[in-house]
Amino acid sequence: MLTLRKASDRGAANHGWLKSFHTFSFANYWNPAEQGFSDLLVINDDRVAAGRGFGQHPHRDMEIFSYVLEGALEHKDTLGTGSVIRPGDVQLMSAGSGVAHSEFNHSQSRGVHFLQIWIVPNVAGAEPRYQQEHFSEAQKRGRLQLIIAPDGADGSLHVRQDARVYAGLFNADESARLDVAPDRHVYIHVARGSVEINGQRLQEGDGARVRDERQIHLSHGEDAEVLVFDLRPLELPQMP
Repeated sequence: MLTLRKASDRGAANHGWLKSFHTFSFANYWNPAEQGFSDLLVINDDRVAAGRGFGQHPHRDMEIFSYVLEGALEHKDTLGTGSVIRPGDVQLMSAGSGVAHSEFNHSQSRGVHFLQIWIVPNVAGAEPRYQQEHFSEAQKRGRLQLIIAPDGADGSLHVRQDARVYAGLFNADESARLDVAPDRHVYIHVARGSVEINGQRLQEGDGARVRDERQIHLSHGEDAEVLVFDLRPLELPQMP
């Protein structure tokens, strides 16, 4: 069963330099019916103006990953990491016992559009760490590429949770299927374009909770970029 979360129903914040849409409750957006799904706590769809960004701020006990859609995002943290991520790059910061970081638009002339996603970890107080990998368009074109997994399979980033994240690009007659174990939930987020999921059309910014389905079929994309989360069968996140 697919339960649609329409893009137009998300929380919205406009700070001038930052325009953000919140799939789940975040900051000043509070919706008691949207407190996350399984171990997935946050999906923020952020657009940051040229030369602006988030100053240094702390995190603890959270798996935080950034997925850039357009532009370039500059990251610095108290682990000594300094990096710039661009489309195709996936960055995962495991906050563990505590880390502070800043994120800025690397460009002084154009905006950056990215997703920031939080997954609740399965352990508290772990050693903080940073990972980054690039996944090419060819790896995602017409298929679901594993980008995050608990065991780092297939070159994916290691996450401290029983969760797997796939990214795919779909257009025209390209399609893919994902088999789902009987004891798993799935969440789907359409980052760009539109696509059919098990015959139901999702537009840019839409999401869907998936329960009691043994297979996910993605088809009839129109310049679609999609993230698929394979999750534990929980309704709400639970901190370790």
